[in-house]
Amino acid sequence: MSSTKDKLDATGIPKEKFLSVRFVISLLLVLAGIAWIVFQYTVVRVDPIAAVTDGAKPGGPKWVDDIGLWSYCIGFGLLMVGLATAAHPSTPLGRGRGVVVGMLGCFLLGMIWICTFYVFQNQTLDSIWVMNDLGNYNILVGIAFLAVGFTYATKWE
Repeated sequence: MSSTKDKLDATGIPKEKFLSVRFVISLLLVLAGIAWIVFQYTVVRVDPIAAVTDGAKPGGPKWVDDIGLWSYCIGFGLLMVGLATAAHPSTPLGRGRGVVVGMLGCFLLGMIWICTFYVFQNQTLDSIWVMNDLGNYNILVGIAFLAVGFTYATKWE
């Protein structure tokens, strides 16, 4: 016979499943976004220095190279949608302390991204991975992280 006590943990909070379908989907979206960005930067992207001296060609599928910066938009879009999907109460980041962790994590990532861009934009931005390709679009990436942080903020009780 199951009672209400069986569904509570030691602190009196109702037990919930850790791996929900939504959490798995959000995790896959985040990983797909990161993988897309890494693929774009390491395989498809032509090194600007090599293009000038060696006439280097892109290493990945031509259609990925043809879409240019939109490829980064796809990668960061998947990443942001995955993070925003994780803000649902059926996922670990969407309930309890997870909301605060997700919210503050996204806020900090956004602020660090924007501050890093502003500090290094005139000096050594060429040596910072991914940021050197995005240019002023780095501000949009930082603002996107902040916006996802606000999706977590709306779930905070």
